[in-house]
Amino acid sequence: MNTWKSITHVKSSLPRKEGQFAMFVGRWQPLHEGHQSLFKQAMEEGKNVLICIRDIEPNEKNPFSAAEVKYNIEQHYADEVSEGRVRVIVIPDICSVEFGRGVGYDIIERVPPQKIGEISATKIREEMKKRGEI
Repeated sequence: MNTWKSITHVKSSLPRKEGQFAMFVGRWQPLHEGHQSLFKQAMEEGKNVLICIRDIEPNEKNPFSAAEVKYNIEQHYADEVSEGRVRVIVIPDICSVEFGRGVGYDIIERVPPQKIGEISATKIREEMKKRGEI
């Protein structure tokens, strides 16, 4: 597996509990190998995964609606969703992620290995357009 470097920017003031989730916020346009690698790493650490889809208006850069993205991700992770290990939700479009002190959860940056970091959703969308998929 391609291991992502983990940088903890804020350490939780509370102990981790069974059943908690690692939250990931993005557009996932479309879900690709890099995203899957990121989620897999968290699951291999014993974390459940909460995938938050920003409710953006579809456009050239974001050809899929949030509902379409949610459906595709839930289909890809059907087993994990049925087991309760993965949840997928749509959230309002956001401009920032902010926190106060003593937040009670870790804030972790995941830095991908070079091979994963080179994956481009823009290039994937261009190929999908050429094949008539979008």
